[in-house]
Amino acid sequence: MDLSLVEAVRPEFAHSTVYLNTATCGILPRSAVAAVRDLADAAGGGTPTGFGDFDRVNRVRAAFARLVGVDVERVAVGSAVATHVGLVAASLPAGAEVLCPEGEFASVINPFVVRGDLKVRFAPLESLVEAVDPGTALVALSAVQSADGRTADLAAVRAATAAHGARMLVDATQAAGWLPFDASPYEYTVTAGYKWLLAARGASYLTVSREAQHTLTPLHAGWVAAESMWEATYGPMPELAHGARRFDESPAFLAYHAAEASLALLERIGVGRVHAHNTALADRYRAGLARLGHEPVPGGAAIVSVPGLAGRQEALQAAGIATAARAGALRASFHLYNTEADVDRLLDVLA
Repeated sequence: MDLSLVEAVRPEFAHSTVYLNTATCGILPRSAVAAVRDLADAAGGGTPTGFGDFDRVNRVRAAFARLVGVDVERVAVGSAVATHVGLVAASLPAGAEVLCPEGEFASVINPFVVRGDLKVRFAPLESLVEAVDPGTALVALSAVQSADGRTADLAAVRAATAAHGARMLVDATQAAGWLPFDASPYEYTVTAGYKWLLAARGASYLTVSREAQHTLTPLHAGWVAAESMWEATYGPMPELAHGARRFDESPAFLAYHAAEASLALLERIGVGRVHAHNTALADRYRAGLARLGHEPVPGGAAIVSVPGLAGRQEALQAAGIATAARAGALRASFHLYNTEADVDRLLDVLA
């Protein structure tokens, strides 16, 4: 375990539980809490700073762009992954085929399903590459599966989509922040900001390649989607933003004020160090489970799921250990604020 990382982040977190549930929701760093409190106090006091800061939102946009390796002109900000996916779903012609993994997270698939005039096809994650065919218009999948931490072979899926002329949408919600992730190869990526990115609900990110930006219509375009937004507050929009900002939603400022501090923390530490730290803890947990006779879902992610143990989640909660029950399994997830002592406490209670 990276003890220097633990010491570096310790002052930033104030949780009192053994918190192993980042895959559900991350913990806000103290600096993010302070940013939210300052904005809320200003809003309650009726001062101009309580209106929220668009410059801060744009700094968050730039920080996220650096995190996932794309130009800032490819990043739109919004409030929820399903809203971003909805834009992509709306862009497809009737009858288009969308291929998704079986058991994929609902926000990735439902915007396509509810249209009713698309062909949504499912295949096991392990054989998704083979399921791509000439009739596939789009493949939509998560980089890391929410339910059990299985990791997609994104390079292989990208090769298959390229071979068949299909586009690709990747949900990086359970990856970005702990797993080095490059958004540049894909037409679309979506990422919620309140899990591994340590912000609050209301911050999410859409990346769109330059070539794919013409495929989407900014259906919820408000004045913030204009090239010069302060000149577009009344009447028809003179000109859409030239880049992906045309797909922005009006920002939830509390979430984005928090996100600036949280992304700054992740940048200072480096995702490579976070990845090494998190996966070392997950490996320690997997080894302990084996000693106890439990078999987790195979893999090397920071998310570890144990089929058949979902019923233990409430007892763990009563013991001050935060985990999750998902798809019949007990899910634990390890992030930069966790330690070996947290892993051992979880194993002790399970024993």
